Amino acid sequence: MSKTVKDLTAGTAGGIAQVLVGQPFDIVKVRMQTAPKGTYSGMMHCATGILKNEGPLAFYKGTLTPLLGIGVCVSIQFGVLEYTKRYFAAQNVRGGLGGEGGATLSGGQLFSAGVLAGIGNGVVSGPVEHIRIRLQTQSSVKPDYRGPLDAIKKIYSAHGVAGVYKGQAVTLLREAAGYGVYFLTYEKLVQREMAQKSIRRDQISPVNAVLYGAAAGYTLWGIIYPIDMIKSRMQTDGFTTATGRKYKSAIDCARIVWRTEGIAAFTRGLTPTLIRSPFANGATFLGFEMANRLLNS
Repeated sequence: MSKTVKDLTAGTAGGIAQVLVGQPFDIVKVRMQTAPKGTYSGMMHCATGILKNEGPLAFYKGTLTPLLGIGVCVSIQFGVLEYTKRYFAAQNVRGGLGGEGGATLSGGQLFSAGVLAGIGNGVVSGPVEHIRIRLQTQSSVKPDYRGPLDAIKKIYSAHGVAGVYKGQAVTLLREAAGYGVYFLTYEKLVQREMAQKSIRRDQISPVNAVLYGAAAGYTLWGIIYPIDMIKSRMQTDGFTTATGRKYKSAIDCARIVWRTEGIAAFTRGLTPTLIRSPFANGATFLGFEMANRLLNS
């Protein structure tokens, strides 16, 4: 098995772990981001409303799409990241930098690798999250879509590829900025422990992989949350004026939200995200690191 295939496989394991742990928190976040102002008084109000009105399985509504799609996304994400890290390591070797094998990358190299990983991930995560959000926010009484495949089919039939990729520009901005700091944070924490304890990467404690992943998750959301809110609004907006489109673009969306709902709208739903983040991101890196060790043992 080639190194790239191993990276992709380990990334898939991390992506599946992320979805299973984080999905219930994610649906609460999306509902709070996209509901009209005043619909929910807080996270618990939203969560109890979902439980009361739609049942416990509603917290996993639309899970099939991210379970398949996010698995692919995180696989691509780690595949691009590790490939780019190897490229920079080779550059370091030629320049006599980065220690043994050039593997100790600089902050700029790690940030750049994360940006590229985010862009690669965003090509798939954009439509995956769009379909997931449509399913998460549709009425449970008279749903527009029977499932992810039905949603893709209907949206593509009516609006083409552009409809499926609705909100893609702001998605790419979110992924590039977010994953730049995400992987920079995680890799620097790993580098520090390896240097302090004079150990290999595969000797780092699984508990620390979870903790470093949690820290990376907080830096990610600290950077991207307002952008993510705009993405969610764009991906639940109507496709045309006739179907209730309110925003002409992501910039127009930001202006309208700022004018009509104020700055608080840009952080609505942040609490469930911050609660979810350490569990979901810790699980992601734990899944990746453990799968990687198994595949390379």
